[in-house]
Amino acid sequence: MTTYYYILASQSFLTEKEPLEEVLRERTRNYHEKEKEIDFWLVKQPAFLEAPEMAEIKKECPQPAAAIISTNSQFITWSKLRLEFVKTGEFQAPSDTIPEPLASLVAA
Repeated sequence: MTTYYYILASQSFLTEKEPLEEVLRERTRNYHEKEKEIDFWLVKQPAFLEAPEMAEIKKECPQPAAAIISTNSQFITWSKLRLEFVKTGEFQAPSDTIPEPLASLVAA
């Protein structure tokens, strides 16, 4: 299992009202300069919110939701400082109730 860290907010807030594009572009450039593999993803309507143990978190977030998911906790902490009014947390996947969060991002 892998530990994933996330920033969660409503999709419209995260993608339209916050400077998300600038934040992700800046971080992507930084990773390329350091020849570091990208370890963060923007996911609309993340499946991990459907897990029973995430019910309270889902209830607190306006729907449809979006999340920045990463395996790097420091990236999420850094992002939280740049983005206001977002919820952060972590989960482990794959598990019995949470699928691999990146499976839907891989083209079949």
